[in-house]
Amino acid sequence: MTHRVVITGIGAITPLGNNAEDFFKGVKEGRCGIGFIDAFDTEGYSVKLAAQVRGFDPKEYMDIKEARRMDRFSQFAIAATREALRCAGLDLESVDRDRVGVIVGSGIGGIDNIEKEAKVLLEKGPKRINPLFIPLIITNMAAGNIAIKFGARGICTNVVTACATGTHSIGEAFRNIKHGYSDIIISGGTEGSITPLGVAGFSSLMTLSKSTDPLRASIPFDKERDGFVMGEGAGILILEEYEHAKRRGARMYAEVVGYGATCDAYHITAPSPDGYGGAKAMTLAMEEAGITADDISYVNAHGTSTPINDRLETIAMKAAFGDKAYDIPVSSTKSMIGHLLGAAGAVEAITCIKAIEEGFIPATIGLKVPDEECDLDYVPQNGRNARLKYVMSNSLGFGGHNATVIFRNLEE
Repeated sequence: MTHRVVITGIGAITPLGNNAEDFFKGVKEGRCGIGFIDAFDTEGYSVKLAAQVRGFDPKEYMDIKEARRMDRFSQFAIAATREALRCAGLDLESVDRDRVGVIVGSGIGGIDNIEKEAKVLLEKGPKRINPLFIPLIITNMAAGNIAIKFGARGICTNVVTACATGTHSIGEAFRNIKHGYSDIIISGGTEGSITPLGVAGFSSLMTLSKSTDPLRASIPFDKERDGFVMGEGAGILILEEYEHAKRRGARMYAEVVGYGATCDAYHITAPSPDGYGGAKAMTLAMEEAGITADDISYVNAHGTSTPINDRLETIAMKAAFGDKAYDIPVSSTKSMIGHLLGAAGAVEAITCIKAIEEGFIPATIGLKVPDEECDLDYVPQNGRNARLKYVMSNSLGFGGHNATVIFRNLEE
């Protein structure tokens, strides 16, 4: 027996706002959350721009002692989870907490504290290292801290698949509930890696935009794109078994109906030239949902703004959708908030859910110069009002990881 899975809560910390409503308001307005980096001195760096979270105070979400025991990525996750649980109207004391799980990932984890403690080691020696150094940095600690904070005693794990982390986390949570192992799972992704080493590392890979114009830096599918812009934040979703949600009178934002996960098995950073892995993930998700390309109302693309990714994701969508690819609106949230790495898929899933709720297709705001190799409908510059039935979200990660999830409008 399988179970239906619905979304009953969402929470977000993003460069466009520190809750889901403010975030999507910014998306609808087509605002750009990218600016000059002030988290550290960028003297000597070729990259000057990032999409930072602004106005975040961890003490608004936890006491100062708790905050000191968490890296920024874990703080973001706790904050977004608080909002998601409140949004879901969930009192975890009133449910079977043995059947409440957490699947929240981070692509990089506590790189900020790695940098700080490496400096301490070199300057002051090994005995001066923070005793909490390891619990601060390891990627599972976002999930662990959420479970501890809110008393979730079911499955507690994290997915680490680079830029596909958030989408894989949601997909694995979906399957866990679908097959009867859990009633509720807190799921998503979180990242806080706009640091000297983080930016330098991606710069050395030649993957980041060197633009100094925030409006022409993250420009997915634009012919002048030259790399992605690093972002930070967290997206948390409450996935719940349909009957469980119905019994408690929960509001259901959307239903999760399909999940596809594949690997290119090709290269550590570049997607497969034929787009096969990404196309297969989309096809598998549609098969599980019991739909075809004719049913898809909108695709939130991975759309990183790198020359290779956008071209090959376009190839993958054409392979998955056939001629229908030209009729489906496609856009990239990264044009507004940059690339949140391990949190990207989760925040983009929230974009899809809000798009369904509000009947709005977000724009690819930076897209101005058409690229003949990227010739689909990328919703350039301005969003559109539309009734959406099935919405797809794609994520493609370093290592060849591909993940797709599909959400259904329960009112259609």
